Amino acid sequence: MVLTTLMLLLAAGCGDGDGKADGDGKADAGSAPSLKPVPKPASTMPAPAADGGLPRGGRQLFPKYQLVGYVGLPGSPALGPLDKDLDAKAEKLDKLARSYAVGRTPLPVLELIVVVANDHPGKDRKYRSRLSDQKIESYLKVARKHRMLLLLDIQPGRAKILDEVKRQERWLKEPDVGLAFDPEWAVGPSQVPGKVFGHTSGAELDGIAQYLSGLVSRHNLPEKVFVFHQLSARIVSNETALKRHPGVVTIKSVDGIGSRSAKESTWRKLTQTMAPGVHAGFKLFYQEDTRHGPLMTPAQVMVLKPRPEFVVYE
Repeated sequence: MVLTTLMLLLAAGCGDGDGKADGDGKADAGSAPSLKPVPKPASTMPAPAADGGLPRGGRQLFPKYQLVGYVGLPGSPALGPLDKDLDAKAEKLDKLARSYAVGRTPLPVLELIVVVANDHPGKDRKYRSRLSDQKIESYLKVARKHRMLLLLDIQPGRAKILDEVKRQERWLKEPDVGLAFDPEWAVGPSQVPGKVFGHTSGAELDGIAQYLSGLVSRHNLPEKVFVFHQLSARIVSNETALKRHPGVVTIKSVDGIGSRSAKESTWRKLTQTMAPGVHAGFKLFYQEDTRHGPLMTPAQVMVLKPRPEFVVYE
């Protein structure tokens, strides 16, 4: 995500800064107690793949699959195409993914922003809001209906990134749910998202990958995707501290903005610093990129070296 879009981030569907839903959850003072427990409605959540593997088969991502995704947040069209009309968007994404799958099987990805950086502190002064579990579940339902991966994207604000990741563990234990981290929105204790670029380090990324590897091992999961987005070199320091971890496929998404030549220049610069074992990803922006010329085509993207194994559209 780019800094110019921050003021649009207070989207519908997010709770307040401490992660609680609106309202106090208490019954009215005059209401009578229920004599019998109210049965919970039966879950309508589709089950993951019966064999516990990836949505379109197997337990390993590469080299079989080509990942292509949409990013977004409910009610915020400026942050990508996943704001509404999810079934229609999923069908469109499936068609787009097939145009990238040269010699590979397409595996579409819904990248849902579940922790959103804000320009105001919130109750706990962490400068971020969280999407409700109900909203996350609704996106996972769509992902499973269309046999797609769901990525949970985190913009932590002043919160500690690993704390925010662990809060999503109930979802990350699922075989078809991965993680994305937007470090440009990870700011220091006296900084405000949108006023400065955030930052992370290879050691911090390694800690996240290690945690995900533990989940994969404990719950016998297929390979889990871990994406970190990078807009410029200063956002990630000492990248080589990021190591390989069993069961985790780490992808660096190069998020350069602008014309084709500008994006290719950013690509060449940022892919040179990738740690061993990290896969390459590439982001396209429907609005920001097209202010500088036509949006790059799948054919133009796929001739980049190294090959982008995850292409995501915002």
